[in-house]
This record gives sequence, structure tokens and C-alpha cells, in this order.
Amino acid sequence: MAIDSHIKSGFLNSQENGPLVLEAQGKTTFNPFEWAKENKPLLDNYLVKYGGILLRNFNIYSLSEFNRLVQSLSPDLLDYVYRSTPRTKLGGKIYTATEYPADRIIPLHNENAYSRSWPNKIFFFSVIVASTGGKTPIADSRNVYKKIDSHIKDKFEEHGVMYTRNYTKRIDLSWQEVFQTEEKEEVEKYCKENDIEFEWKAGTPELTTRQTCQATLLHPVSGEPVWFNQAHLFHISSLDEESRLSLIRELGEENIPRNASYGNGEPFENEVLDHIREAYTQEKIKFEWHKGDIMILDNILMAHGREPYTGERKVAVAMA
Repeated sequence: MAIDSHIKSGFLNSQENGPLVLEAQGKTTFNPFEWAKENKPLLDNYLVKYGGILLRNFNIYSLSEFNRLVQSLSPDLLDYVYRSTPRTKLGGKIYTATEYPADRIIPLHNENAYSRSWPNKIFFFSVIVASTGGKTPIADSRNVYKKIDSHIKDKFEEHGVMYTRNYTKRIDLSWQEVFQTEEKEEVEKYCKENDIEFEWKAGTPELTTRQTCQATLLHPVSGEPVWFNQAHLFHISSLDEESRLSLIRELGEENIPRNASYGNGEPFENEVLDHIREAYTQEKIKFEWHKGDIMILDNILMAHGREPYTGERKVAVAMA
């Protein structure tokens, strides 16, 4: 496959079923901004077909250049509201990737699949490559869906997934950071507009919210079914044993910062969550970041995560 003489194309895996890698040739003459503008319809088609595109050697070195390229492809970028992870705003609507301890794994997930509002596209820009590790593994949510047993899918689709969040001072994210406001009235407005149950409390936690969301989706363009939730990530079993037991001892299981269940309130079976995690593991695709790489994912079709690392690592993110 050849888009034009400036681009060499290939795939991240040997099966050639995505994501697509587009590597620029002749760096002194290649203009990534003009190229992106001219090829936007083609890139959109490739994104739906392959789920992701990795742009390499595109002469992008700074956050401002990354922002300019992203804006040319998706001018309507999103703010990161109703957060589940800590991030730092780098300017405009560019953020750091999730700021989580370097020795921890971030499981595969679709961005904001724990809510009823999510970005259709997510852009990653490799600013600083870690000394070791730090890969951003990805997995095709269409294939994850196919690997999950039908009786599990049926139950998830019947009930959906309920996400419970308890906001306690100095533990996990504060409600002020999650909702990006200091005003309780703004929190209540957001919750009412998004069908989130909320309860303010005098003690610990300060606030409890519950929202029941989708378990699967049909892609709006291709119509393909995808697995689209964060049950395996929000559930308390996603924590290591020491962290899990410490939180339960300190807060009680009903007050831990986040948890997930079936939409009817029934607890998830551990073997079901193990099965879901195994489906993600089987579909995981890994690659080594190069400085300046830009990865574009269709956020409905492709899940992403992060592996542990050493040294300094910086990945910028934009959502559209």
C-alpha cells in the first residue's frame, strides 16, 4: 500500500489487520501539515478500517506542532471533564497521558467508557521515550467482543455496568478535580444532565455517585459491535492485594473510591472479570515508541493502556 511517494506504509503486527503504520520519507522535503490536510478523508477511512494509525518521522518535535497537526485533522478538541485519572493540562486542550506511578500497569481500556460521553478519537504524541518499558499497548475492541463468551455478553448487555465512585479527601481524585470545579452546584448540574445519581455526605466519603452505562456499542460508521466498558478496570479486583486490603480496612468496602457492578446492582463474578481480562490480553498489540511518534486511535474501536517503565517518560494526549 502506498499513499504517496513521501509515505512508506506497513503494520504493527504480522497479521496486517491494524493498526496501520505510515512512515514519512525524505524528512527535509516533507510537510506534515499540508499532507494531513490533503489526506484527512483517507486517514478517516483508514482509522475506521484498522482502528489506529501510527505516524512516524513526521517532522513533529514540539507540543505546538502536535497541536497544529491534531487541529488540522480534528479541530473540535475536547476538555477532559468527569475525570478518572490525574492529568496535567499542557496548553490548549493538550494533556499529559495518565499520571500514574511508573511501576504500575494501566490496564487496556477505551477512554471514558465508564461514562455515557466519550471521545471518538484520541491522539498520542511521544515527547520523551522511557529508558525501559513504557509501551502503550492497544487492543481491537471488535476482537475483544468476539472473544467474550456469549452468556457473559448477554448479561452485560441486558443490565449494563454500574460505576460507583466515592470521593474522600486525600484519597484518589477529589470531586473538585474530577468535575473541574469548586462549586457543588456545578457538580449537581453535570450529574443531572448525565443521569448520574449523587449524594452529598457529612462524613467519609464527601460525595457518592452512581451511573449505569453501556457494556457494548455498535460503531457509528461501520456498525460493528465492540466491547466498550471499564468494568474490569473500575472493579476493586483490579487493585493489587496490598492496596485493596488497605483501602477496605481504612474505608470499608462500600466506601472505596471506585467500584463496578452489573447495572442492577448485582456484584460481578471474579471468574467473569478474569475472562474479560484474558480476552484483552489475547488481543494486546505492543510496539516501541520512537521520539516524535503520533498514534491516532478510533477510541471506540481500539483500547489502550500503559506498561511500567523506568526513567523519564512523557506522552501528550488530545481527544476529539
